[in-house]
Order: sequence, then C-alpha cells, then structure tokens
Amino acid sequence: MWGGRFAEGPAAIMREINASIPFDKRLWRQDIAGSRAHATMLGAQGIVAEGDVAAILGGLDAVEADYAANGVDEDLALEDIHMATESRLADKIGAAAGRLHTARSRNDQVATDFRLWVRDAIDSVEAGLKALQVALVTRAGEQAEAVMPGFTHLQVAQPVTMGHHLMAYYEMIARDRDRFAAARKRLNRCPLGAAALAGTGFPIDRQATATALGFDSPTDNSLDSVSDRDFALDYLMAAAQASLHLSRLAEEIVIWASQPYGFVTLPDAYSTGSSIMPQKRNPDAAELVRGHSGRITGCLVALMVTMKGLPLAYSKDMQDDKPPLFEAHDLLALSIAAMTGMIETIGFRADRMRGAAEAGYSTATDLADWLVRVADIPFREAHHITGTIVRMAEREGVALGKLPLEAMTAVDPRIDDRIFSALSVDASVAARASHGGTAPSEVRKRVAQARAALEMAE
Repeated sequence: MWGGRFAEGPAAIMREINASIPFDKRLWRQDIAGSRAHATMLGAQGIVAEGDVAAILGGLDAVEADYAANGVDEDLALEDIHMATESRLADKIGAAAGRLHTARSRNDQVATDFRLWVRDAIDSVEAGLKALQVALVTRAGEQAEAVMPGFTHLQVAQPVTMGHHLMAYYEMIARDRDRFAAARKRLNRCPLGAAALAGTGFPIDRQATATALGFDSPTDNSLDSVSDRDFALDYLMAAAQASLHLSRLAEEIVIWASQPYGFVTLPDAYSTGSSIMPQKRNPDAAELVRGHSGRITGCLVALMVTMKGLPLAYSKDMQDDKPPLFEAHDLLALSIAAMTGMIETIGFRADRMRGAAEAGYSTATDLADWLVRVADIPFREAHHITGTIVRMAEREGVALGKLPLEAMTAVDPRIDDRIFSALSVDASVAARASHGGTAPSEVRKRVAQARAALEMAE
C-alpha cells in the first residue's frame, strides 16, 4: 500500500504494532455493508461506471460469502479489515476493485463501520436487558407476598417483600435501557463521505449512503466525523452502569445463598462445587458477574484516557478504541445472560426470609407509627418510647410482638392491646401501600404495569 511513498517496507515490529486486523476483523459485516452503500452511491452519482459498480457489488457478495464460511485471514501486511476486504475484492474482480475507495478514506470508513457495530451491539444488549426484566417481573409476581427483611447498612431495617426487592432491579434495568437507547439515537448519524478529514471534491450523495445504512442523517462536520468516538464512550458508560446494577444483584445473591441467610437455593446450572469440600455449592456465576463489572468499568476508563488528549482529526491512538469496547460488550452480554438464567431458576425460601424479618425487630417503626397515628404522640417522642421497648425486648430475648402488654404499658400507659395488630411483619408490609411501597397490593399493581410495558402475555 505504501509503495508510492516509501522506498522500503515497514520493519517487522512496525508491521505488528501498526496492524489492527487481529481485532478489527470483527467489523467485516459492517465493512461489507458500508462498501456496498458507497459503491452504489458512486454509481448513482456517475462517479464510477455502472459496469465497475456491478463488478464491485458482485465481488463484495463473494467476499462476504468467503468471510462467512472461512473467517478473515490475519495478514498483518494488509493491516486492517478495510485493506483485507479490498485485497480480497481485487482477487475476485481485478482492477475494478481499486475504484471502490474513490471519495472515501479509511478514516471515515472505520468511523462508519464502528458506528454500525456499536449500533448492532446496543440492539443486542437491549434485547438481553429486556429478557432480564421479564425474568425479574415474572419472579416478582410470584414473590409479591413473600416477606423478607429490608436492609440499610446491611442491618435489618423494615419488612419488605421479595417481589418489591426484585422490582427495584427492574427499575434499574429500565434506566439502563434508556441510556442505551439515548446512546443509539446520538450515534445514528453517518460519517461516510467525510473522507480523511476535509470531505471530498467528488459530487457524492452523503444522504444516500446514510439512508442505505439505516442512519438518520449524515454527520455535519468532516473533522468531527472522523475523530469522534463519543458513541463508543456512550456505549461504555451505559455498559458500565448496567454492569454495576448486575453486580449489586449478584452480590445480594451471594449473600442470600450463604448459610447464615439461606434466603435462596442456587440452581445447579449456575453453581459449582469445591475440589476438596464436597458439601459446597458455590455461587460462582454471580461472583463472576460481580467481577465482570470491574473489567467493564476498566474498559470505559481505558478509552477515556486514550481519547482525552487527541488533537483533531484522526490519530493512530484511535486504533485502540475497539479492543476495550469489544471486551466490554462480550462481558456484558455474558453477564446479562447469566443473571437472567439465575433469576429464572433460583429458588426462594420464604420460611427463612420471614424468620429473618421477624427476628430483627423490623417492625419497630410500625410501633412508632402506631403511637403517632393512634395515641397521637409526636413522632420524636414515639421514637424514644419505641427504642425503650426494643431495648426491653432485646434484654428479654423475644420479638416485639411477644412482649407482654404490661411490659409495654409500663413504658407508656397510652399503649393498649391494639398495638399487637401493628407488630406482625405481614401487617407491616400491608400497611405500606403508598405509591411505590412494598405492600403486596402495590407490588402486584407495579408488576401488572411492568408486564404491560414489556408486552408480556397474560
């Protein structure tokens, strides 16, 4: 490729550091699609003769079939997927292949290919996240009345339901889908035709190529077109946030599956054993999802640091934009699939969850609320009274509902036997029927809304 300018070929080390074909060969489908659109436009504009365009399009079909059947050869001398495709095309149709690169550069070509790949990646992740939401909503509906302890600071706080807990992750994933959708909308403009950095003197039709490739419009500044990688960073930022949500859910599964909690039983398909301890059932799938979030976040940081100081327009540093994105996408897709499988098949132990909720004085707030609502006591005073009663229950080693009425009236005579109706975990969750609350009635309502939004069958 460099024979007209350089008397000698590149050194072996230069050939290896300069080549991107080992990883950008993943773009071959997008490269073929972009080349088809470009060739068709060149013919329609009269820039390349119809016969040559027909030969190019036929040759691209043949190259595509070769790649699909045999993969892409990693010839470092050809540097990247663009030159590999052009070389393969020349083998198929001869000199006419050289006309394909008229009015374009590898700079706008790779920017277009990469946008197409990221767009496809977003569509794939979107489908995976929706499937995870379906799993969460399905299990939340089943667990709408399953009482468990709610935690703050990993300390028992108030009773909630497992259905409510799972629906919290539905909301997180909904925001993740929104972020990916916004990223897709921003990236959906076509750089093809910006050429190396300044546009081209040929009478090209950039709207035609944009439309052919499913973009909303062409980009408006040629310098920005070839140097922009915001779309890749947008993907990675959305991926990092989604991976953090998956990691939080994975951490809870790890905790819930541990023997001190025992809230869930792990399916065999997503567990492993120990090489030395035969009793072990390890939550390795959840732990790996948790671990992947660190790597995905690292990919985001890597590309941010690569891009932070680059002047306009294209610099070779930008060749390193693809490995972190490819890695992050592969890890995220695997994490989503693993988490979906775990949620679909995990077993919930209602007895253990209820026992933990009842053992942790989780209805103390309900006692304070009763004092405010029924005895007309200011909340701060009610809080103090409740704290005294909780300390008494701790000293006696009993649940709040098991304290004798006489013991509670000794703390405050305004307490009567109606207090016991507020101290069960079932009464506690049922009372929290405010919008977004944990009451089973509210959970079922939100599950129904989510099922409609996801277009789930009844």
